[in-house]
Amino acid sequence: MEAALIIFALMLLTVVGLGAYLTVKAVGAAKRGVERTVAQARRSVEDTTLRAKSFGQVGVAGALAQLRLDLRTSMRATQQALAEGAQTDASLRESLGLFERLSTHGHELDGELKRLEQEPDRQRTAELLPDLRERASKIIQAADSLRWAARDRARRFAEDEISLLSEQIEMESGALRDWSREPVDDLAAAAAEWDAAQAAAPTPNPTPTPPPAALNPPTPTMQYPWQKAPRPESAG
Repeated sequence: MEAALIIFALMLLTVVGLGAYLTVKAVGAAKRGVERTVAQARRSVEDTTLRAKSFGQVGVAGALAQLRLDLRTSMRATQQALAEGAQTDASLRESLGLFERLSTHGHELDGELKRLEQEPDRQRTAELLPDLRERASKIIQAADSLRWAARDRARRFAEDEISLLSEQIEMESGALRDWSREPVDDLAAAAAEWDAAQAAAPTPNPTPTPPPAALNPPTPTMQYPWQKAPRPESAG
């Protein structure tokens, strides 16, 4: 009885522990989903604000907003292209590693540009603009190079696959149009069926040949009516 109670208690603890684990996992997944949604909404709002500043403001403020917008747009497009390509092409994982290193510099520059938007000394900020543009240009060019290389690679693979598929389809189409000959499989099946029928058919017994007649058969004794029957004592 005690053993049954112990087993029941262990099973109950296992079920409770498993339920708690699944609850924590579900809460964590929901929390991460909410965080991603909030982050995406924040990025969308910030991009919209930067776009409005780049069009609505002139001078240093407009230049800073345009630099941030160009940088963020290029980096986000490259990240998406590499992540999607890496799902089917393992060689792009190395490119993702390089992009992560590039993203570090991109985040640093974006943070610096964001701080300069609040800088009251516009003259000092204007003096930094050439260097900021050069840094942003290098990062954007590197990101664009990775993105277009990944897209060119995916397009080349797609073209090669389409070419190979087209050749296979042409071969199959030619085989389908060749209706003047029976398929090899049909001929082989017919031959196998004929062989099986021959093996199953009964073998006829040959007609026995009568033995050959003797070369010198005995001449039968002719009984004439005028001959007398032999006496019994003469037969002895």
